[in-house]
Amino acid sequence: MAGHNKWSQIKRKKAANDNQRGKIISKHIRAIQTAVREGGSGDPSTNLALKNALAAAKGDNVPADNIERAIERGLGGADGVTSFETVVYEGYGPAGVAVMVEALTDNRNRTAGEIRHVFSKRGGNLSGSVAWQFESKGVIVIPATGDEVAEAAIEAGAEDIEFEDDSTTVFTAPNELFAVADSLQSEGFEVSVSQLTKLPQSLTELPADDADKVVAFIEALEDLDDVQNVYSNADLANSGTMVS
Repeated sequence: MAGHNKWSQIKRKKAANDNQRGKIISKHIRAIQTAVREGGSGDPSTNLALKNALAAAKGDNVPADNIERAIERGLGGADGVTSFETVVYEGYGPAGVAVMVEALTDNRNRTAGEIRHVFSKRGGNLSGSVAWQFESKGVIVIPATGDEVAEAAIEAGAEDIEFEDDSTTVFTAPNELFAVADSLQSEGFEVSVSQLTKLPQSLTELPADDADKVVAFIEALEDLDDVQNVYSNADLANSGTMVS
């Protein structure tokens, strides 16, 4: 068990203005549709990718009606459904931080050009392999702390547990995420986050000026319609941007 919370150091809160809210919902809808089409099922009990997409959408409070329509479109129950494919870009951002960008796109050339533009404009370099610096993990956040939470998480199969003043973060093997989350919920614990992610094996500490540049860089990538997730090994805990 670590004495600090790695998740809080890399996961930033997004502003909630209407424009950004609309973009966040749109990204979730795209992810849900793709998970349904690729998994061939609208049932999250048999489609792990859909279950993860739904958990992420729930975490961002995507309306149920939007989710239902996305599943229907993914199943082919609506006309004009666009097919998307997953693409991953690797490189280095400002101050040399390692960055992985996951996108869902219906046009690889467009997406690559937009991402390359952000890297170039913001002092990054879209070249080199950095995937080896990250590992896939399940992450669960519980808005409670204490021995009971820790004991229940360990009993459920958690790999690691980290604490903050008012929350507990549980890390799992990717294929154990939902089993652990379900177990914790059955014990009466609220789960505010339950998702698959990629965590850096180590964090890069940055001076305030560099941290601000990295935050602006990540925000510019996240603002692209095709980009679903941006992972970096930057320690953003001491930057001017809030973390969660």
